[in-house]
Amino acid sequence: MTHPTIRIGVLTSGGDAPGMNAAVRAVVRTGISRGCEVFAIYEGYQGLIEGGKLIRRMDWSSVGGIIQRGGTIIGTARSAAFRTREGRRRAAANLLAHGIDRLVVIGGDGSLTGADLFRREWPELLAELVAAGEISSEQAAAHPNLLIAGIVGSIDNDFCGTDMTIGADTALHRITEAIDAISSTAASHQRTFVIEVMGRNCGYLALMGAIAGGADWAFIPEMPPQMDDWEQHMCDVLRIGREQGRRDSIVVVAEGACDRDGKPITASYVKKILEERLGEDTRVTILGHVQRGGAPSAFDRWMSSLLGATAVEELLEADPNAEPKLIGLRENRVVRLPLMTCVRDTHQVAEAIAQRDYERALAMRGNSFVEAYRTLGTLIQSQPSPPDRLRRGHRFAVLHSGGPAPGMNTAVRAAVRIGIDRGHTMLGVRNGFQGLIDGDIHEMDWMSVSGWATMGGAELGTNRKVPQGSELYQIARNIERFGIDGILMIGGWTGYQAIYKLYSERHIFPAFNIPMICLPATIDNNLPGSELSLGADTALNSIVSAIDRIKQSAVASRRCFIVEVMGRDCGYLALMSGLATGAERVYLPEEGISLRKLQADLDEMMRWFRAGKRLSLIIRNEKANPIYTTSFICSLFEEEGGKLFEVRQAILGHLQQGGDPSPFDRIQATRLAVRCIEFLVEHADRREPIGAFIGYRGGKVQIHQLDDMPRLMDPVHARPREQWWMSLRQMTDLLTTPPSPTVESGK
Repeated sequence: MTHPTIRIGVLTSGGDAPGMNAAVRAVVRTGISRGCEVFAIYEGYQGLIEGGKLIRRMDWSSVGGIIQRGGTIIGTARSAAFRTREGRRRAAANLLAHGIDRLVVIGGDGSLTGADLFRREWPELLAELVAAGEISSEQAAAHPNLLIAGIVGSIDNDFCGTDMTIGADTALHRITEAIDAISSTAASHQRTFVIEVMGRNCGYLALMGAIAGGADWAFIPEMPPQMDDWEQHMCDVLRIGREQGRRDSIVVVAEGACDRDGKPITASYVKKILEERLGEDTRVTILGHVQRGGAPSAFDRWMSSLLGATAVEELLEADPNAEPKLIGLRENRVVRLPLMTCVRDTHQVAEAIAQRDYERALAMRGNSFVEAYRTLGTLIQSQPSPPDRLRRGHRFAVLHSGGPAPGMNTAVRAAVRIGIDRGHTMLGVRNGFQGLIDGDIHEMDWMSVSGWATMGGAELGTNRKVPQGSELYQIARNIERFGIDGILMIGGWTGYQAIYKLYSERHIFPAFNIPMICLPATIDNNLPGSELSLGADTALNSIVSAIDRIKQSAVASRRCFIVEVMGRDCGYLALMSGLATGAERVYLPEEGISLRKLQADLDEMMRWFRAGKRLSLIIRNEKANPIYTTSFICSLFEEEGGKLFEVRQAILGHLQQGGDPSPFDRIQATRLAVRCIEFLVEHADRREPIGAFIGYRGGKVQIHQLDDMPRLMDPVHARPREQWWMSLRQMTDLLTTPPSPTVESGK
């Protein structure tokens, strides 16, 4: 269904945030695809007031090549004039001059509150304009209502109703990169660094940055230090950590942090305390606006694209009498929520902090925030809590299986420290299930995982060994020999198969009657019971970063680039990287490739190049088709393209498995590992022989019994039967294929 007479405006307001451009691109292209005219309003609300050249109609190519750019290409400004009624009346007149009566507003709580006020005043403003003779009564009658849809653009992630705001993931990348870089120089000189991060009244960046960066202390606005002399307590913990062998100390301070009396805790004050009481060589780094800058992360690109597209759909479907909607993300799904309810809830958190009701402020951030805060409290300890003499500790083994995935080491660190802190013995198994067969098992202590939070790869070693026959007997003997009461396997599909094998052989080997649990870790994201696996986000960012470079080199000449990515028989990496980079074509193993499809794609590509296109980007999963390989497609397109365009291929290979884990993978590794230890403790206490696997489904951590694995998994293709990302397939086509012969100049 098309809406040929509808005109939509889009603006960005308040502080800029990486991912805004992706949202603008999605609004423009979705609107055009739906038959609407879309106008960009430059310089935020100030552009609404000034009008003229600051309100411009956009075509398909207007937003080409912007998805990878930071900031906002249409500009932003904080407009004092829009806060006045006269300013809003001028804004209404300028919108009517272009026939616009629908707005997508991308900004923070102030920007969205202003948009709602503008919407409510709209009929009165039009009446005033008619009375003043600035518009005709016919114009007013043709546009009786202003419809708005809000998207939160804020690096602070401080808005209630949505799990993530545009820019927060990218800001967390910047913080984590800074902490990683600072840690190396701090360790070299045995220094302490105090790092101040943004966030205003929200401690999300500080809390998650501290977890992801392996920091030793953190201050957040929602929960000040709980003791009077917190300064001495912090110094005692950091001093003991040095005595235990730690060469550096990292303290993260949120810019809005304060003590219980509301007195600000600044980075300079923390530095002063550490120098005076510990005699530490202490330095301060204030990250400032570097957290806002740079190219958006893969997550911010694809999430913002979905939000922008959904905002347009909301404006086309909205009831003028209904409350406007916030377009947000909950439980990995796009949702539409009452805008002003979310604004009011957001303000209530700030009010709770101002009233020093910190328990309420913390609770309003949500369960995952509270859980992360408690977990950090354990991880930053310099040594485990004193053991409970009345409680019998268990002995839990940790091992890997499958290919290496960024986040494996982070999960081991969290599991070891949480387990030890709760009075249990943690055993590391080297070289996966082969180590369990060979008895290559050693006890791990608190400091044995120091520094592992940020490391890629798998320090315990991993392989794809699935034990068979007599090897099961050897494993049973080693479980008895080392007194293992539970097993945590952090790995991929072969690890799931191996644990399932042990679980199935319990009637033969009594030693297998212990709790066992699998934690998903594979870049392929192909495991049952979890919508996301550790390593997949890191791999996706690696792919997106590589493609950004490819696009920069290719756009200088007329080229088609075919990029091959990993994934085995699962198309997650291919599809999501296509959405995040603006690739015109994505070839997936779930859909396959036919000669007819290749011919149609080639014909369309040649039409684009004849019309002036300079770059075409195609992403192919490594197993999309055994015959039509990347090399075959490259040769076919090159032969048929002739002198019209050149063809190049890029097989990204194992760079997708390498590198340090992304902040998202570090945070999720920590959260899942904590849940796994809690699971093992609970069932070991009961002596229950249960097998399970953990993961995220519907945005929540869920634990499934191993008996469910055959039902949830497609064993032939080694991928889940339900793949949530396939519902986004249509979106990739919508945002890259013009509805007419119009040609874009970029992606």
